[in-house]
Amino acid sequence: MTETSTQSQGMVAEAYTIQYDRLDNTPLSVAVAEAVGTATGTDITALDPLHYAIDADALERLFEPRADGLRTGGRVTFEFNECLVTVTSDGEITVEPIAER
Repeated sequence: MTETSTQSQGMVAEAYTIQYDRLDNTPLSVAVAEAVGTATGTDITALDPLHYAIDADALERLFEPRADGLRTGGRVTFEFNECLVTVTSDGEITVEPIAER
């Protein structure tokens, strides 16, 4: 995975982005949890379960390779552990802080 970030201690300051290899054996749901954990400086075992935020199986199926090749186009954005997570069909995972309301 390739990553870029702008972060401060323990919190995401702006955005943290990694490039996820869609042909890798690591499940997308694990990559999302690892990205959020890294961005926030939190051990992934301390995060809320991903299925509290999104149907992890549906997320996997949405971006898995199809019989005719990799899916092109599309993105999904959801809240997870006080962050806004965006996953795109080209394998990018971006983690941004949720603005205080």
